Amino acid sequence: MRIAVFGANGPTGRRLIEQALAADHEVVAVTRGPGSLSARPGLAVAVADATDPAAVDAAIDGTDAVLSALGTRFSKGTVTTYSASATVITGAMARHGIKRLLAVSSSIADPNWRPSGAHFFNHVLDPLVNRRLGRTLHEDMRRMETVIRQTGLDWTFVRPSGLFEHPVVTDYHTAETSADGVFTARADLAASMLREMTERRYVRTAMGVITTAVKPNIAKLIWNEGVKKK
Repeated sequence: MRIAVFGANGPTGRRLIEQALAADHEVVAVTRGPGSLSARPGLAVAVADATDPAAVDAAIDGTDAVLSALGTRFSKGTVTTYSASATVITGAMARHGIKRLLAVSSSIADPNWRPSGAHFFNHVLDPLVNRRLGRTLHEDMRRMETVIRQTGLDWTFVRPSGLFEHPVVTDYHTAETSADGVFTARADLAASMLREMTERRYVRTAMGVITTAVKPNIAKLIWNEGVKKK
C-alpha cells in the first residue's frame, strides 16, 4: 500500500515511517521541513504545509491512505493546527478519491475518559495538564474530529493517552472510543495505526490505544510533551 504520512518529521511520524517501510508499504513523508528525512527505497519526501491545498493535493496524489500524526505544543493562545489541516487534507482526499484516513487525536477528546485506578492522574494531573495547560490544544483536536466526521471518508480517530518514548512495540491494547489507561508509547501508537489501516476494525469511530507493559516517568513525560520547546 502507498500511504501519505503527515507530520512525518515528528516523533510519531518517524515511528510510522520506519514501521511502514519495514512492513513493505510505500511511504510519502509529508513535512514542512525535511530535516534529516531523505528519500530512500520505498520512501518519498514531500515538503508541504498541511494547510496549503495545492501542496497537499500534490503530496497525496497516487496514495491509497492518509495517516496524520500532526501535532503541536501546548499554547495559551488559540490552536488551529489540527482543524485547519483536517479541512485541507479531507478536501484533497475527496478530490483524489482517497477514502482511508487515520488521524491522531487524544483520549481527552472523549469527555467520559477517566482511567480506572488512576486517582492522582484523574484528580491532579488531568485537571492541571490536560484541562488547563492543554485546553486550547485539545479544543482544536475536538474541532478536527468534527471536521472529519462531516466527511464521507473511511476515517478513524486514533486516541492515545499520555505519549512517551519506548524503543519497541509492546503488547498494546485498543478499544472503541478510548482505552482504559494513562500512557501510550509512540511505537505502539504507530503500530496500532498501521494495523487498523488494513484491519478496519474502527472505521468511522475512534480507537483508543494504551501501553500497559511499561510506564514512563511522569515528571519527564510532562516536561518533554507539554513544556519543553524544540
